[in-house]
Amino acid sequence: MRDNVSHTLVTGAAGFIGFHVARTLLERGDRVVGLDNVNDYYDPDLKKARIAELAPFEGWKFERLDLADRKGMKDLFERYEFDRVIHLAAQAGVRYSIENPHAYGQSNLIGFLNILEGCRQREVEHLTYASTSSVYGANEVLPYSVRHNVDHPVSLYAATKKANELMAHSYSHLYGLHTTGLRFFTVYGPWGRPDMAYFKFTEAILAGRPIDVYNQGQMRRDFTYIDDIAAGVARVSDRIAQPDPEWSGLAPDPATSYAPFRVYNIGNNESVELLRFIEVLEGVLGRKAELNMLPMQAGDVPATAADIETLARDMGFRPHTPIEVGLARFVEWYREFYGV
Repeated sequence: MRDNVSHTLVTGAAGFIGFHVARTLLERGDRVVGLDNVNDYYDPDLKKARIAELAPFEGWKFERLDLADRKGMKDLFERYEFDRVIHLAAQAGVRYSIENPHAYGQSNLIGFLNILEGCRQREVEHLTYASTSSVYGANEVLPYSVRHNVDHPVSLYAATKKANELMAHSYSHLYGLHTTGLRFFTVYGPWGRPDMAYFKFTEAILAGRPIDVYNQGQMRRDFTYIDDIAAGVARVSDRIAQPDPEWSGLAPDPATSYAPFRVYNIGNNESVELLRFIEVLEGVLGRKAELNMLPMQAGDVPATAADIETLARDMGFRPHTPIEVGLARFVEWYREFYGV
């Protein structure tokens, strides 16, 4: 480790996944610079509380900065000699992208371009970045495989994440930048995002309000516990993407390349019915939910399931936390944090 230089930049460090990844790296002794603009997409106080949790770590430094700030991002990469970048900052949310599309262009496209340029110019050894299961869009073949076509997104959010994968590949090809994209599947757990369904369900059930259940409850999700996600991201960041010597342009594999480029699914490898998820949450809370059944929302899909065999083979890693354990841990955190 070089003196006075942080090795890893974690963007979105005040966010749900970014906070957990930064903490995982700090707990193993890494030095981390966390970046976030601490916007008001949801309660900034929750984001500030996450930052405060990381403050005691000796290897931690926080930078408040917007990804779309081209000069600010250039200066950041010049001030620190990052060995690796873990890019988790983004404008998230499928439904929000329908109402506020320009936010996604600024953060997810221009912001990602600034990350790529910083990595290229400063010769960062590995860029690991967040993609999403939403890229599978109109595909109805389950489980989703990284070798499936992902050219039919059904939300702007998904389209920007697919664009990130394409942008990463172009930089891997042109500049030899080592890049790995991770398609996350419905992440949940302590310190989660208040706009996520499980968070809203918990808040409403404890307050005695009905919960909105879309597609008449006929939904399935590959719910993935946050500790599994954070461990997986750290594992992937450590294994620098390499060219696939067997890749052929005559039968192109979407998940690999002749360039140092990789894409993986990271999910719990189990698709759970939403009504079962609610049932487990009710059991943990000790209260029954009043269900307000609604039609499918625009931009949503009825089911997700992750094929993670490539991740397991290459990384020797599989998420494993069942929802019974993960939801209990979330509710314990929720009650303590909000004093419920």
